[in-house]
Amino acid sequence: MSRSSQQGPKRTGQNGAVQTSFPLATGSQLGYDQEQVDQFLEAARTTYDGAAPEAGDRMTSEDVRRMAFPVKRGGYSARYVDAAMDRLEEVFFERERRERVRSDGEDAWWEETRQLLSEVRGRMRRPRGQRFRKRGLFATGYRRSQVDAFLDRISGMFERREIEIQPSEVRDVVFHSQWRGYDEDQVDALLDAVVEMILATR
Repeated sequence: MSRSSQQGPKRTGQNGAVQTSFPLATGSQLGYDQEQVDQFLEAARTTYDGAAPEAGDRMTSEDVRRMAFPVKRGGYSARYVDAAMDRLEEVFFERERRERVRSDGEDAWWEETRQLLSEVRGRMRRPRGQRFRKRGLFATGYRRSQVDAFLDRISGMFERREIEIQPSEVRDVVFHSQWRGYDEDQVDALLDAVVEMILATR
């Protein structure tokens, strides 16, 4: 799962949600572009403080999860930004959950969660090597054996109803590439759903 906009690392909290100062990457290490990170965190703070002008301008937990920053030498240290982004996503997700329960009721929330779980399980129960669309003959994707092994681990936890993995482990998982590997977008979408399931059942 790509964690930056350049196939490197990807992935904030004042008021428990947004932090705006991070250590810089040192030596030859790449870090996240400071201006891009700062702009994103400012937008996050605007939403967190309830100052977004329109409902459609409000940042969501999904926006945080999918954000990818450009990398460069001397940028913000990726591991500090990643950890803060993970925290920010969880804060936003919990706020969204409370708003949904308040507007539609807790039963509606859990029904939606059960539906998501059903979809995730359906994908995981497909035969190994056939869980996602394969890339074209001359294209690379995620290594199928690695993706299947990781999903088998997640599936076992769901079946036992014992979630023994942190959202950050799902967000940060890295798969090697192979010719005709799994379609990255499909795999990433399922991993996003797994993160939502973990957050929803805490």
